Amino acid sequence: MSTDTTHADKTGADHCSEPEPLHYRDATELAALIAAGEVSSREVVQAHLDRIAEVNTPINAIVTLLADEALRAADAADAAVAAGADLGPLHGVPVTVKDSIETGGVPTQRGSKLFAGFIPDADASAVARVKAAGAIVLAKTNLPEFSAWTETDNLLTGRTNNPWDLSRTPGGSSGGESAAIAAGMSPIGIGSDVAISVRGPAAFTGIAALKATHGRIPFTGHFAPMTSAWFHIGPMARTVRDIALGSSILSGPDGIDGYAVYPNEFDASRDRIAGQSLRIGWVSDAAFGPVDPEITAAVVDAAKRLADLGCQVEQVDAQFLKDADSLNSVLTFYYGQLLPYLRPLASGREGDLSAIGSALLARDDPSAEQIRAARAQQEQLRASFAGYFRDFDVFLCPVTPMTAPRHRELDLRIDGGTVPRTHVMDATSPFNLTGLPALSIPYGLSTEHLPIGVQLVSKWFDESTILRLGVLLERRGGLGDSRPPIA
Repeated sequence: MSTDTTHADKTGADHCSEPEPLHYRDATELAALIAAGEVSSREVVQAHLDRIAEVNTPINAIVTLLADEALRAADAADAAVAAGADLGPLHGVPVTVKDSIETGGVPTQRGSKLFAGFIPDADASAVARVKAAGAIVLAKTNLPEFSAWTETDNLLTGRTNNPWDLSRTPGGSSGGESAAIAAGMSPIGIGSDVAISVRGPAAFTGIAALKATHGRIPFTGHFAPMTSAWFHIGPMARTVRDIALGSSILSGPDGIDGYAVYPNEFDASRDRIAGQSLRIGWVSDAAFGPVDPEITAAVVDAAKRLADLGCQVEQVDAQFLKDADSLNSVLTFYYGQLLPYLRPLASGREGDLSAIGSALLARDDPSAEQIRAARAQQEQLRASFAGYFRDFDVFLCPVTPMTAPRHRELDLRIDGGTVPRTHVMDATSPFNLTGLPALSIPYGLSTEHLPIGVQLVSKWFDESTILRLGVLLERRGGLGDSRPPIA
């Protein structure tokens, strides 16, 4: 793992003296600049439109661009600033939205020919909330068909490439969102996660993402509604402070999603870590099977940095995770709810399905015994974590067991061995099955100049702790201010 923390590109050229372009400022800073009148919302939106024109063609992260609408909204935002109006926390800031999340009057095509041209009547709750906070929806981003795979590719809007290496995937299913943010096409966005889908793409592209406690953020307006017991909507951004801001905007009941019933109450201010002696356990291969040695090294390095901050840190056994089959269990629930919904929609249109969509529809419905076993696994894992969090405040582990794979690789090499592509979800799916909050933090770079992330998990509804720690850890393992070499 690289330990270079200078602001350098792939060639090592030093850019420390260059001012940060608007398209690489984070949403928190952009909102402050707009509110202070130091930059206009139109300038910020135009900077991102220019960046999209510059780099989206090779990356293919943006699938619906709302340029004219965004510029009109920016002018209205600037008029509000000039009039001294009350401003929301994202006033005038552009935001992107994964194309499985509904946007009223704007296509939401779900990566599938089955939904080509579909235009919802209303915004999803998450979209309505960022708009109410003053944000401007700039674009919709790419995903695999039905959000159902770990590579972002489909027959309708094509394949998304990783801006760090175009021969590699940004992951899935929020791969378009992660690639857009990493490449400076968006400062902050809304993704979703059923087993890996905000955290894995974030790790593969060097950004941050949060899968909050299940029920924190309403699922209302996401495809498909009957999967809300397992799916999560969550913020994605380049900085953890933007993740905290996005979480504060997205969280809380909406009166529609029956799981989203918890109040929006958490404080992620960075100064509260001072004087705290948090108890942190870390694990890598011992819990999740083969993990690339550079990723394990990043986890170990993060553990040392937390110890230097005054935390009580120790390596843990976590045998309960090694014994679990979290991925199979969460997918058993997910497929059991999704398949009966999809089959009537696809009937007679099987030729319009991608390979992923076809494979999904070819699956048998889970049996009663499979569902019973998955439920037993879920309860056992929740109980194990309840016990773990009696003794510890935070769980530190990898996000993914490898850096971004090459496109369409089904068998992946890790440390001389071969693992199936599904292994990419083994360090993230336990926290979907249990509903625990999990934060993907951009941390370091591999020797191949690919991003490495680390994952922090806390007890249910304690996002504050991992967000505070995340601010202190992000980019400390060698990623620094490095940017994707796409430009």
